[in-house]
Amino acid sequence: MATNAKRSGRGATLRLVRGGRQSEAPEGLSDEELCKAVAQGDRQTSELLYDRLIGVVDGTLCRIVGRREDDHDDLVQSTFEQILLSLTRRRFAGRCSLASWAARIATNVGLNAIRSRQRQRKVVDRRRDAHDVPDLAAGTATAEQHLAARHDLQRVRTQLAAMDERKATAVVLHDALGHDLGEVATMTGVSVSAAQSRLVRGRRELHRRLELDEPRDGGRKEAP
Repeated sequence: MATNAKRSGRGATLRLVRGGRQSEAPEGLSDEELCKAVAQGDRQTSELLYDRLIGVVDGTLCRIVGRREDDHDDLVQSTFEQILLSLTRRRFAGRCSLASWAARIATNVGLNAIRSRQRQRKVVDRRRDAHDVPDLAAGTATAEQHLAARHDLQRVRTQLAAMDERKATAVVLHDALGHDLGEVATMTGVSVSAAQSRLVRGRRELHRRLELDEPRDGGRKEAP
């Protein structure tokens, strides 16, 4: 994988390209050493950075966005571009692990992706989830229950994306990804009390939004 600069109408961005000659960077580099090498423009470390973080980036995006769609690879790419930019501009202070930092960036990318998708399609199409129904022969859930659960998850994702990013990020990092308040505070660069405040206010707003979004007749909105 090499790191290249690509120009577009929005200016230069960093691109990660898999393939080519294998990286010669030693795999035993610590997070600190790896970040320092990337910040100094050492291209041999780009593949090592990718290999070290792809699991947390891919996993976080799947938790935030849901099933992989056609733009999943683009979301992974965008996350790594932001990680590289943060490192080259020395915005990563090392107060948390590199993986935690990457998870936070992936969270923001995922929430932005949901916002973009909602702008592009105003109505959620639940019919596409029918392909994900598991084998029910050995299970207790029905297909209807499975689809209902997926619909509820989509409602949560949609409402999180509509919230203030700071509160939504706190809720996702703590409740969805399992980071404790201290980690959330470190990852977002605020005090523990501020992180707790964002989490409490975020949960309250999310619950209120979900209540307002619930169909008034108690039934589920039908897919178009």
